[in-house]
Amino acid sequence: MQTAYRSQWRSIAFPYKTNVLGLEYKIALPNGNDFLTVGSSAFYDQAGIQELKTLQVLPVVNFHKNLGSDKVRFLSIGFMGGYVSRQFSGRNLTFDNQYTNGRFSSSNPTGESFTGLSRSVFDMAVGMSYNSQIGENTFYYAGASLWHFNSPSANYLSAVVKLPMKVQANLGIRARTGEYLEWTLEGNHLQQGQYRETIVGGVLKYDLIGSSASEETEMSSAAVGLGAYLRLNDAFIPYAYLRFNQMDIGISYDINTSSLKTASQGVGSIELSISYKGFSANPNKSLRYIKCPKF
Repeated sequence: MQTAYRSQWRSIAFPYKTNVLGLEYKIALPNGNDFLTVGSSAFYDQAGIQELKTLQVLPVVNFHKNLGSDKVRFLSIGFMGGYVSRQFSGRNLTFDNQYTNGRFSSSNPTGESFTGLSRSVFDMAVGMSYNSQIGENTFYYAGASLWHFNSPSANYLSAVVKLPMKVQANLGIRARTGEYLEWTLEGNHLQQGQYRETIVGGVLKYDLIGSSASEETEMSSAAVGLGAYLRLNDAFIPYAYLRFNQMDIGISYDINTSSLKTASQGVGSIELSISYKGFSANPNKSLRYIKCPKF
């Protein structure tokens, strides 16, 4: 399970607020090497003063094919699809009609109608990743995904708005140096229409309990992580997290570096995240030891 909350552009105007929730459950297949994960991805976003709201709860299914018995090596294919709902209120917008003799009054009629602007569209996405290792302590992954490949569209008044496809690619490498230190480097690039975004960065994790010591305590894992990411031509993003057993709690903060920094005073957004990995009460405890890709 993963959840995150993000608030952006509060220093400029009405903030953009985003909430996400992801659930995933692992199912071993009869051959003992491959497995499925099924779950759901939920997303709620409220954008700015116009309060454009987006809600989606999309089922997700992934198939993970084990390509090697001697090491962690998986080819994964995933699919996500479902309905996305969008609503627009417009209650905070102001118009020229509300000015009388040069004076504004919110009680004056706007002359605009914002009723009947809720829309629902069917949306789909597909992705693939390859996950493997180099030696005993170095792991890497590479993936790509295609979003909105069914070209969902909705009509607003006389206009038909078509959502362009989004192409995304990512890769990363994670390595352990000694009993306590682990570092991760990763990058992500996406493009949708004329928009381009590239994020690169890394995290250094320090285990508070060594692998040998964890066998003698009730605490299976405890660690702290510090790192930073760069959204090219936009923001510098310091990041920190705390791990306790199966739970991770993270926080990041965008420091705006683009031309918008004059208005934002360098303030971008804050994001909080929580993830939890647990095991069901199943007599087949070997499920928790199944090799699987980690991102």
